[in-house]
Amino acid sequence: MEHNSEAFIGIDTSKLKNAIAIAEGGRDGEVRYLGEIETTDAATRKLVKKLATKYRKVTFCYEAGPTGYGLYRLIKSLGHECSVVAPSLIPKKPGDRVKTNRRDAVGLAKNLRAGELTAVWVPDMRHEAMRDLSRAREAAVDDLKSKRQQISSLLLRLGLHYPGEKTWGKSHRNWLASLKLDQREQRIVLEELFGAERQAQERVDRLASAIIDAVPEWSLAKIVTALKAVRGIDLVAAVTIMAELGDLSRFASPRELMAFLGLVPSESSTGDSVKRGGITKAGNRRARRILVESAWSYRYPPRISRDKLAKVAAAPEPVRAIAWKAQTRLSSRFRALIKRGKRPTIVATAIARELCGFIWAIHRAVTAPGGRQLVS
Repeated sequence: MEHNSEAFIGIDTSKLKNAIAIAEGGRDGEVRYLGEIETTDAATRKLVKKLATKYRKVTFCYEAGPTGYGLYRLIKSLGHECSVVAPSLIPKKPGDRVKTNRRDAVGLAKNLRAGELTAVWVPDMRHEAMRDLSRAREAAVDDLKSKRQQISSLLLRLGLHYPGEKTWGKSHRNWLASLKLDQREQRIVLEELFGAERQAQERVDRLASAIIDAVPEWSLAKIVTALKAVRGIDLVAAVTIMAELGDLSRFASPRELMAFLGLVPSESSTGDSVKRGGITKAGNRRARRILVESAWSYRYPPRISRDKLAKVAAAPEPVRAIAWKAQTRLSSRFRALIKRGKRPTIVATAIARELCGFIWAIHRAVTAPGGRQLVS
């Protein structure tokens, strides 16, 4: 083994132990399993130092997963290349039914050497913190929905039906407070459910306030302000989109962004046969869900509501022009597709795909390709 050779290191991460494999450079380079090490910083530093003394260049990789990006940042701080790879895009042989830490580590090392792995975008620590805050609010909203569903299910079993249309507003809450149940045990259950719903709502409100307070100090604050000028996107939606997508400059075209979000049709074509199916649903589901929800607002004619005026005015002029163009085009497009007999859910998905293009354009209008601010 020569000191100036190159080595590719695959790491299969877990909670307590990391499995390590190495593939030496060259088509016929040796591939071997090195064993497991503890997940501590000290153990990782020792491994990196040992490998760096034997090889001229060492490159590391591991799968994106619950262990996060701490290992990536540690290896990068030691002066070596590291990739966090997309698990769904790792090549796998048909019929391979055996999965172990050793085999996964060896496979990562071999695929890294062959250039067959796709790296994911790694956020900085501040961006990751904003993403965690956004996801915490989303989890709180899901919990709130669950608590409300439990109340509705109990009342349905008891034959109690709210006569109004809109639930969980002031009128609905007054109706709930006026309910008198015959059985003491059911009154206790209902009161406990009311208390849980109130706590869940307070949690959502606290997290939403935390997001509002954190945005001005975020590096993507200007992008968030710009996106609020777009119909169907408020502050929380804008933060969620940018927290999940990160730096949009890594997408060379709107089509790349659409494909990343899984909003493009799947396809299974061969020869002269062309067969397209539903959207791929690849990529980030949270950002895709927000975009589809926003797309429903375009079923109405173009207009700027009184609440939206201040948000539009806060955006730069180029952004306002893009937002209005998006509104006129997508509203017209929504109605045209409905008239053609398309299902509303399919139409909303199609509008969400086009909305990606306008978001990409707004990012380009606010930020130059190299990260320099174009407008302020």
